[in-house]
Amino acid sequence: MTEQIRVAVAGAGGRMGKEVIKMVLEDPDFRLVAAVNLSDEGVDAGALVGLPACGVTLSKDLELALVEGKPQVLVDFTTPQSAYSNTMLAIKHGVRPVIGTTGFTPEQIEDLDKQCQERGIGGLIAPNFSIGAILMMKFAAQAAKYFPHLEIIEYHGDQKLDAPSGTAVKTAELIAMNREELRQGNPNEEETIDGSRGGYYNGFRIHSVRLPGVFAQQEVIFGGFGQTLKIRHDSYERAGYMPGVNLAIKKVLEYEGLIYGFEHFVD
Repeated sequence: MTEQIRVAVAGAGGRMGKEVIKMVLEDPDFRLVAAVNLSDEGVDAGALVGLPACGVTLSKDLELALVEGKPQVLVDFTTPQSAYSNTMLAIKHGVRPVIGTTGFTPEQIEDLDKQCQERGIGGLIAPNFSIGAILMMKFAAQAAKYFPHLEIIEYHGDQKLDAPSGTAVKTAELIAMNREELRQGNPNEEETIDGSRGGYYNGFRIHSVRLPGVFAQQEVIFGGFGQTLKIRHDSYERAGYMPGVNLAIKKVLEYEGLIYGFEHFVD
């Protein structure tokens, strides 16, 4: 039998963290060795997600959890304020980070990549772990070669902290790799209400919708002579991200250096 991959989860009490714990406990290839959260200290991780007790209790101290649990991989769905320091701490202890938190700067990503390479370990920062969302990004990047006029509209719940979403930013970056900067629209266009045209990126616009009742959707709209093309992805629940997280945990063991974007794991 292949040895199980030892996994720690940061942000274990959050909505995504609970899904990760459940996925790890239900996969025979994995072994949960640590669960970290600022609240619920001492609660069994299995009981937290409605499964039988697993013997791993929630802790507030990430470094202690890394030292005692000796995980191979840390999955982090915390906040932009803590994810960077959590990632550095994981790398310091030779633990491969799989980060689903957005908000990292290019400079931080470059620094973390250097740290991973120095330790000879792999890492991943992914704005989106949905395989469907990754395909949406790839299709949009391909379409931009032929439809350079486009706009991105992304929809999330009203409690999301960052705008635009990490998925929208990553989509824009992939599109920009296949498209020269082209300032769209009428050159004499004027916003009568500030921001009504959305955020500017590489000549096109990104719009962020924030409403209660919305989970996560994104569409890229392309316009051409006599036609439009819309590429859209809808997520309805957090469990939809778990196949991607599962794949990332396994794949990150095969790499050295920090990879930005789950699309690198999807052919």
